[in-house]
Amino acid sequence: MRKLFKIAVGVCAAAGFASAASAGSVSAGLGIGSSVAATCTISTSAVAFGPFSGTQIDATGSVTANCVTGTTWNVGLDAGTASGATVTSRKMKSGANLLPYSLFSDSGHSVNWGNTIGVDTVAGTGTGASQTLTVWGRLPAGAVPAAGTYADTVQATITF
Repeated sequence: MRKLFKIAVGVCAAAGFASAASAGSVSAGLGIGSSVAATCTISTSAVAFGPFSGTQIDATGSVTANCVTGTTWNVGLDAGTASGATVTSRKMKSGANLLPYSLFSDSGHSVNWGNTIGVDTVAGTGTGASQTLTVWGRLPAGAVPAAGTYADTVQATITF
């Protein structure tokens, strides 16, 4: 009886294998895709000169760029908000009073930082991480203007 049972189990198993072996199969490729846009963000920290008494003051601030890896970018700084200011002759104001200052892209204060790509902006390539650029500011020695709190806002723009 045991022999008969073993033979029956073997026949059933063989029939199952035969059934699986005779089943067909078809395959198809499953496409996988995505895209990563060339994007950047920008943030700033202020250039704070402190109190002016007529002597030259140098101070730094920063612009931080964060771009997708491989994205080329340029950071420009505009003239600011004072009437008559240019990127080479910026001015802080307090009411109608003005106090001139300059912004540079180098520690030697010799390369003006403006907003014309290829001329006076700072260029780079994204790494996927924050890249901090130092802004070197200079308030030149000169006559002390009327008392007041002098300020300006310069827009930093990243072009990519």
